[in-house]
Amino acid sequence: MSPAATLMANITSTDETKESDDHDCVASQYQKGVKHLCENYGISKVPKKYVLPESDRPNNAVDQTLLLQLNVITPNLKLPIIDFSELQGSNRSQALKSLAHACQEYGFFQVVNHGISNHVMSNMIDVSKRFFELPFEERFKYMSSDMSAVVRYGTSFNQSKDSVFCWRDFLKLICSHPLSDVLHHWPSSPTDMRRLAATYAKETKNLFLMLVEGILESLELLGTTGTAEEVDELLEQLQDGSQLMVVNCYPPCPEPNLTLGMPPHSDYGFITLLLQDEVQGLQIQYKEKWVTVEPIPNSFVVNVGDHLEIFSNGKYKSVLHRVVVNSANSRISVASLHSFPFNAVVRPSPALINKENPRRYKDTDFASFLTYISSCEPKSKNFLDSRKLL
Repeated sequence: MSPAATLMANITSTDETKESDDHDCVASQYQKGVKHLCENYGISKVPKKYVLPESDRPNNAVDQTLLLQLNVITPNLKLPIIDFSELQGSNRSQALKSLAHACQEYGFFQVVNHGISNHVMSNMIDVSKRFFELPFEERFKYMSSDMSAVVRYGTSFNQSKDSVFCWRDFLKLICSHPLSDVLHHWPSSPTDMRRLAATYAKETKNLFLMLVEGILESLELLGTTGTAEEVDELLEQLQDGSQLMVVNCYPPCPEPNLTLGMPPHSDYGFITLLLQDEVQGLQIQYKEKWVTVEPIPNSFVVNVGDHLEIFSNGKYKSVLHRVVVNSANSRISVASLHSFPFNAVVRPSPALINKENPRRYKDTDFASFLTYISSCEPKSKNFLDSRKLL
């Protein structure tokens, strides 16, 4: 039996023994990623390894794919828009109110007029596409199950633990500061990847730091219970903090109603800056419904991470989000996750704890997070839930 026939037998077989034998034959193919499956097998159905339980499936994915193919605009969620130029200008007080509302009501917002050139953004999307178009052997050089690796190519969400795989491949790049400490580990193909990704990393780091100043001010840490010293110390920590870039590739899927590109999750970090191409896919849970985020060209989607929820003592909450796929188009996104240094302890700000709002979270650190996700299949906000006191 040919490799393609073997894989398709695994997809369609209803005989349990045959299914078990086929699983052993093709399990290694799943581990090589969705892109590899799409490039090497004539897939017209989603393999069983990627089929979610019915209750977890994105029921609207088929309709969304049809609308995408027909180029019909759907009534998607328009996130609050933060004009970064106003946040830096004379209208700062009003922009801060908008920022606070976005973080409390949505946990997400979009930033426009942020100062990062369209050229830098489009170059990052372009070089990301070209990386995933490389021969598998070139991508495979960076495949690793080590979650602390400086460079890690992989698939699904956590391919060593996921019982059902996600329709997604990724490239994760740890960005130390200075970048020169890690840059030589990053992929050397495409030949301009290191240069373009490094420029993008530096630009998003600067934007993150300026956004954080606004977020801290919107939390009113400098009121009667806050201190300038605490804010200065926090900003210094974040200046030297962690940055992880995750480049995501979601190939076209023959049955998008059966699987997801990413399962419902919140981001481990302070805030995430997401760059995406023109293909829709990001959904957030808003008022107990899954809604698709409408992309704005040349903007960033920014979301509250678990660390900001902990630091704000629950005032700003990280929000569940997921990625749906479609049968018509491949999708590329670049998530830049920013937070404290990897060895730092994250705890609620003392300025946000009082009798009316007691401490709600335990201290945590990156090592605890790695231990947790390495030992179980990540679901929803389960790590953050394990940190809750109330």
